[in-house]
Formats: sequence, structure tokens, C-alpha cells
Amino acid sequence: MQFQKPAVTREGDGGFLRLRLDLAYDGAPFSGWAVQPGRLTVQGAVEEALALIVRRPVRLTVAGRTDAGVHARGQVTHLDLHEEEWLALSRNSAIEPGHALVRRLRGTLGRILGEAAGAIVVHGVRPAEPGFDARFSALWRRYSYRVADRGANWDPVLRTSTWWYRSELDLELLNQAAAQTLGLNDFLAFCKPREGATTVRELQRFDFRRDGDGVLVATVQADAFCHNMVRALIGSVVQVGSGAQPPDWMGERLAAKARDAQSLLAPPHPLVLEEVAYPDAAELGQRAELTRAVRTADMSVR
Repeated sequence: MQFQKPAVTREGDGGFLRLRLDLAYDGAPFSGWAVQPGRLTVQGAVEEALALIVRRPVRLTVAGRTDAGVHARGQVTHLDLHEEEWLALSRNSAIEPGHALVRRLRGTLGRILGEAAGAIVVHGVRPAEPGFDARFSALWRRYSYRVADRGANWDPVLRTSTWWYRSELDLELLNQAAAQTLGLNDFLAFCKPREGATTVRELQRFDFRRDGDGVLVATVQADAFCHNMVRALIGSVVQVGSGAQPPDWMGERLAAKARDAQSLLAPPHPLVLEEVAYPDAAELGQRAELTRAVRTADMSVR
């Protein structure tokens, strides 16, 4: 039985169909998300696979660009295909085009990545709701970060996703320091600014807890992140948790709006993009328009 033509979302006047692609990846083999000449990147690998499948260049728009070595479990992107390209993915079979594309991407990515095969997993592709934009429609992005501050918790099996810190950290001080950065603020002291880009963000959640294995797990959530922001926040708060800086230091740094040698970056390998949240379908377009208006000059939304 041949697959029945689905309802799809048209974008613009070019007759394209907007598709949402959900994926996860181990960031270790990659020089970050964004395409870079001569370097293996997540975007580059997925776009190469898509181009081989649909036989033309395809451009992805991502919810949150990740740095080299940073992982993702809940990354979201969108791409636009012609309707005939979408339907052709089923190859005249009963397989839904999204499922067919997921299968073909897994095989094609395996060939592209070689020894790094399996480092990218595409979990799903489906027609997007009207107005959907992976980047601008997002309400927030949530990251996790693991810190093993006790030698007994240095698990070699998890060493590629955990920061082995060499002295014990005070959980209460960590949370006290993190709380000072919550809200709508200028995070210049904790960002690598880009020309013409704002460093104002709304930090909605930043806290630490000890997992069942005794490892510290940070949760960091914001409407968006500027370059290096999460790693700078973690690296700075740890200085308070270790006793190297006083409890009010984070608030003072935030108010000073100065990035200097005291702004230390935590290692990238324990950082994981866990989730990107979107509003209800009826509000996707409105959210995208609002975000674009606020960040027209900000090319560093992450």
C-alpha cells in the first residue's frame, strides 16, 4: 500500500515544506555545531547526509548552537523541502516520509562519520506546525552539567561526560552563588561578546544538586545563551563553591559587566543540551516574530 499524502506546512512563497528534525549527539568528535571549513561539525555532517539523500544542498536552522565537545540529547532543527522531495522519501512504499528519512539518515551518517559512526542519532522528522522556527520559536533551552568533586566518584566510564574536580565543593555555597545571577540581566561578565550582539539574557533556572551517586549536577535554563555563557557561569560559581571567592562574588561580577582573567570557563565535555521548549502550536509564529524583533542584531542566540 502506498503512503497517503500528508498534511504539510508551507513556508513562504517558494512552495517549501517546513520539517522539524530532533536529534542527539556526542560532541566529542566534533568542532561544535556550526559548519567550519576543513572541520568535522554536527551541522556539516547532517547537512552532507541530507544533500546526498535529496540530491541538493539543504540548510539546517538549529535551536541552540553548541561549542566543540558539548553534547546534546534534545537538539531541535528545522529544514525546508519541496513537497515532491518530501513525498519521494517513501519511495512509493507505505512508510511515512519522516520514518523513511530517519532510516536513511542513520545509514548515510554512518558512512560519513566513519569511526565516529553513532555520534549523531536522528530521533525523528515530522512536518512542523505553522509558524515554527527551531531557533526563534523556542521559549527556553535547558542544559545539564556534571561535576565529580570527590575522588571516590571519579568513574572512568563516565569521565568523558563529567568534570573531575580536585577538591570538594560546598553545595549550599554553589546554590547561593548561582541564585545571584537569576533573572533578566546583562551577562557580559559571563559571555564572549560578538560585535553588534546583545549579552542580555533571562536566566530562568540555575541550581545544583547531588545525584544518587554523589556527583553534582547543575541545571541551567534560559530563554537563550550567548557564546560560552553556560561554561562561564559554571566555572565562576565553582570558584565560590570551593571557597576561592566570597559568597557575593557572582552578584558583584554580574553588576561589574567586565569580562577578564577571573572569568574561567568550565571544561566543555560535561555540558549537555537536554531540552528545548516551544509554545503551543497556535503561538509558534507569534513567538518567532517577537524573538526576531528583540534579537534582530543579535547573531549569537544559542
